[in-house]
Amino acid sequence: MTVSLILACVWALSANLIAFFPSKHAHWPAAYGLIATGLPLLFWVIYENGIVIGVLVLLAAASILRWPLRYLVNWIVGFARPHAGS
Repeated sequence: MTVSLILACVWALSANLIAFFPSKHAHWPAAYGLIATGLPLLFWVIYENGIVIGVLVLLAAASILRWPLRYLVNWIVGFARPHAGS
């Protein structure tokens, strides 16, 4: 197992540990930190292990960070739709 995959597993474990503790900000600060560390880690996994393993790590990360991903998709779709008042 490569170093990047070990760090990706540590990232996933830390994300699950963060989810155990209550937060009055609905875990958004932790999500920002996980995104900031997860993206470079994902590129490193793809570089060392190939695109197939990278996609599997991406799917695992997307299942952990599903709410930020939903907000991102809604934000992108909001730009794609024409506004009714315009």
